[in-house]
Amino acid sequence: MVIIRSDSNKGLRYYLNDSLAIFSPFIKHKSQDYEPNNTLMKKIPLILLTLVVFGCGGGNNSSSSTNVKFDLIPKDTTTTAEEGGYGFDQIAQSMGFETYTFKDSDYEYYGSPEAKKGGSLKFTSSRFPATFRVLGQHYNYTENFYVIMDLCYESLLGSHPVTLEDTPGLASHWKLSEDKMEFWFRINPDARWSDGQEVTAEDVVASHDIRMDETILMPSTQVVYGKIERPEIISKYIVKVKSKTLNWRNMLYFGGMVILPEHYLKDLDGTAYLEEYNFKLLPGSGPYTIKDEDIFNQESYTLTKRDDWWARDARENRYMYNFDRIAIYVVKDNPALQYEKMKKGESDIFEIRKPSMWVDETNFEAVNKGWIQKRRVHSNKPAGTWGYAFNMRKWPFDDKRVRYAFSYLYDRRKFNQEILYNEYTLQNSLYSGSEYENPNNNKFEFNPAEAIRLLKEAGYVNRNERGYLIHQKTGKELRFTVEVTKSSEYRITPMQQILKEYGLDMQIKFVDSTTRWKNLMDRNFTIDFQAWGGLVYPNPETSLKSSLADMKNNNNITGFKSERVDELLPLYDTEFDQNKRVKIIQEIDGIYSEEHPAAWGLSREPPVRLLFWNKFGYPDYMLTKYGGRFYDVLQHWWFIEEKNSSLQEAIKDNQALAVSDIEHTFWKDF
Repeated sequence: MVIIRSDSNKGLRYYLNDSLAIFSPFIKHKSQDYEPNNTLMKKIPLILLTLVVFGCGGGNNSSSSTNVKFDLIPKDTTTTAEEGGYGFDQIAQSMGFETYTFKDSDYEYYGSPEAKKGGSLKFTSSRFPATFRVLGQHYNYTENFYVIMDLCYESLLGSHPVTLEDTPGLASHWKLSEDKMEFWFRINPDARWSDGQEVTAEDVVASHDIRMDETILMPSTQVVYGKIERPEIISKYIVKVKSKTLNWRNMLYFGGMVILPEHYLKDLDGTAYLEEYNFKLLPGSGPYTIKDEDIFNQESYTLTKRDDWWARDARENRYMYNFDRIAIYVVKDNPALQYEKMKKGESDIFEIRKPSMWVDETNFEAVNKGWIQKRRVHSNKPAGTWGYAFNMRKWPFDDKRVRYAFSYLYDRRKFNQEILYNEYTLQNSLYSGSEYENPNNNKFEFNPAEAIRLLKEAGYVNRNERGYLIHQKTGKELRFTVEVTKSSEYRITPMQQILKEYGLDMQIKFVDSTTRWKNLMDRNFTIDFQAWGGLVYPNPETSLKSSLADMKNNNNITGFKSERVDELLPLYDTEFDQNKRVKIIQEIDGIYSEEHPAAWGLSREPPVRLLFWNKFGYPDYMLTKYGGRFYDVLQHWWFIEEKNSSLQEAIKDNQALAVSDIEHTFWKDF
């Protein structure tokens, strides 16, 4: 529920699935040897330490010759054009294949012609990836999706950043049968893995096979790809895929499937894959790689740009992927410390998620003088929500009346006003703000009288000597525990106080991200404060299908079951009319709301609030239209040596630089 995307790579194909992010212990260990000498640091004046030594977020970001390069397999001149080899472009149309022909107007959304190559970017993250895999148990973590997957691997197809049309990825051409049951992909014969080997149809088949291996412990993956027959190799570069049942999303999903190298997977079953490649990167076909020596246990990891990336000269990539190195440093579950590191120049850019921090703590010298730039970046990213998810398998939330009562005591308007500076909006749907939202959903406004009535009806009539409600038949006190990280405390404690007033004892247990996510996956929780991402292409199956409710390691976190939803899911899958699909999702949304597995909260996706040292360039749009996320920076921004020099001079002379408008509304104005 937390991250909404499939295991695709380029473009907007990540808005297909809803995946839960999880975390597990790290196995390998490497020592860190780059920490500054603390004794020496203490001898340097603070202003110099902050702004010169650390270079205001990196100092001289010019990179050394660290780019990865392998010997590439020579071009295959023996495979015929009819078999997908060179010359296929000239005959593709006659064979029924299509492609996307880029127009000049398209390229303005693929970076900026002003972009410069080189330099580095460093930032902090609140957690270390649970694994470096991009598939299997514990892979679906924010950092895996938006860093490792997006930068190191590729899928067959991408999506146009504005129109969402299919665009070439590893596949240059594709074809769909008239009955929409079969589709073909032609792999670009130029495509290469980071070890120099060719990407072929065998890699596509192996990538499907590993997903269908149940021992990778991702049952929702088998649900998605189980609708497709094992791909058939037509030739070295052409693969054919047949659907088991009609489903408008089959080609969408298969085209968005991250491709992995067969020459590594061929001798592995799912179990061996999970173990061997937990913290060891399989070769990828993307623009970056992560070298073993750049991985430091629970501390940091660094991506290095490949000089030999097969697609680097494609026009749509010409102004993308500009940084030579991208370093991510871990500051576990401590946004305040992350912020301080950014202000000291130990991090180049920081996303502020806490409204009070944005409003009350961003008025300092470096910002006022333009050394650090401040932006609220608006996009068309689908709104998600965050709130409280109930484990309906367990007391007391196995009783719908208790779930309803909780929601009627959740004073979201007051929380938004008093705690969140009115930065958010109330959400009342899995698909809030989109055409998929059911307009008839219960809005669950604050209503203590109704909550009390429902609790009495559920058997909670009297209070004990502690002041908490007890069940009149069992004598059980209405007590339950929510596990949260320390950074979420400010959102949770006000709710705890309201519940206490009305006789509900919500205990708060502080845990790290690792423990919390593991407990969610193991269904070892009673209630959880979590977030749901917004969707461009909803896929309720992976989180609402009844057969997943009693299984671990999938996205049906709450244990939701509904015979009617199970009936609607295949209807949605086989409906090619978008207007009719909307109606189906609206009905599902209404059923979900009525069953109420979660207490609706507030929007998850306000504008992205950024602080960054004034040494970078970025496209006019700054962040992508539907992605609209912090991680877009890694693909679209660039380092400017001249700006960095001006920054250093301004700091040295205590001079101000130009301060730009805080509100950035490119897509809203577009």
